[in-house]
Amino acid sequence: MKTYLTPVNEIEKKWYVVNAQDKILGRLATEVASRLRGKHKPTFSTFIDNGDFIVITNAEKIQLTGNKWDDKKYYRHTGYIGGIKEQSAKKLMEVHPTHLIMKAVKGMLPKNKLGAQQLKKLKVYVGNEHPHAAQMPAELDI
Repeated sequence: MKTYLTPVNEIEKKWYVVNAQDKILGRLATEVASRLRGKHKPTFSTFIDNGDFIVITNAEKIQLTGNKWDDKKYYRHTGYIGGIKEQSAKKLMEVHPTHLIMKAVKGMLPKNKLGAQQLKKLKVYVGNEHPHAAQMPAELDI
């Protein structure tokens, strides 16, 4: 008996919109990463991108528990010697509110071409408006 494999042209990708207001960052990111990978579908396969599109609104109203606003650090490197830069979650939220969610979800996806392809299906916006109304996204309650 062979395992059924859904052909790529038959994969149905739906659009969902998630309101991030007063949601905990990690709990939201795990559910979104699972939906982007397609793990909620019976046709899930580790090497095929069969996940859905996710639109997240109100990214500036996400919450962190405990003292993570000050204690959680994000690092990046400029490429020069001694060029490591550090930013707290609070500072990152002030400068780029969407990056906080993007970094959390990116860390939960595979570290390969497939993970990059799945991350492109995540759209994060500040405020309640988004330009994807034509796709008629369904409300996803997390």
